[in-house]
Amino acid sequence: MTIPVPLDGLRRALAERGTSGAYLLTVSDDARPHAVHVPLVWQGDTLAAEVGRRTAANATARPSVSLLFPLRTPDDYSLIIDGRASVADGAGGSRLLVTPLKAVLHRPAAIPDASASCGADCVPLLGRG
Repeated sequence: MTIPVPLDGLRRALAERGTSGAYLLTVSDDARPHAVHVPLVWQGDTLAAEVGRRTAANATARPSVSLLFPLRTPDDYSLIIDGRASVADGAGGSRLLVTPLKAVLHRPAAIPDASASCGADCVPLLGRG
């Protein structure tokens, strides 16, 4: 079941996770994933992070990116945000701006209904699943 939640729901989920940052996932020219850990801040309705050359180049060429906030405790949910990136000049290099398109809280779980489309315990926060 998908329940779209306004951007405020995503803001709350991020506020609960503090300032520890997330893993930013981009895709390289040879189609391999590239993961870096970045601190994030809200800039209007986008999430902003200072990134290096490789991450900036990947996001410029392929702007579909994901952010992964890992578990804080064993029974916690991961927060996964899919978004569209743009790159601008930043104070110390490149500034990546991510517009969130879809966000879910996710954790593995037993499938309560074998005919259900979701094979885990998912809670959509933004967008449609």
